[in-house]
Amino acid sequence: MPRSTTSGPSQRMLRVGEQVRHALSETLQRGEIIDPLIENAVVSVSEVRMSPDLKIATAFVSPLGAGDAAAVVEALNKHAKFVRGRVSGALRQMKYMPEFRFRLDTSYDNFQKINELLHSPEVARDLGPDAGIDGQRKGNDEDEK
Repeated sequence: MPRSTTSGPSQRMLRVGEQVRHALSETLQRGEIIDPLIENAVVSVSEVRMSPDLKIATAFVSPLGAGDAAAVVEALNKHAKFVRGRVSGALRQMKYMPEFRFRLDTSYDNFQKINELLHSPEVARDLGPDAGIDGQRKGNDEDEK
């Protein structure tokens, strides 16, 4: 019976994705890719999502210290086949070596937007004068006595 497509990734997809993330991080850390954009930036791999057949690995990366993050991601995609060859040694146990696709990780930007919204005056007004961000009442020491 086929699995529902609405469910999240399987345990196998998550486990393999984490193994691929570690192998990819080590390869990028060693500086084996000869490209000025990649060499001048620290690339953080926050997540790797595997396709259900484990043949495509989508790596979400955050280039730190680079002026143009999109250019770094484009350079990584240009060198994806080279990266695939360098990572293959660490992933010998896999039947098929996945094809790498690099995407810019925007989750930190989303977290920042949510944080700014939570600290906005409109939200503080809705929570009331004595409520904190988590909705619990703030009090001073005299209220507790």
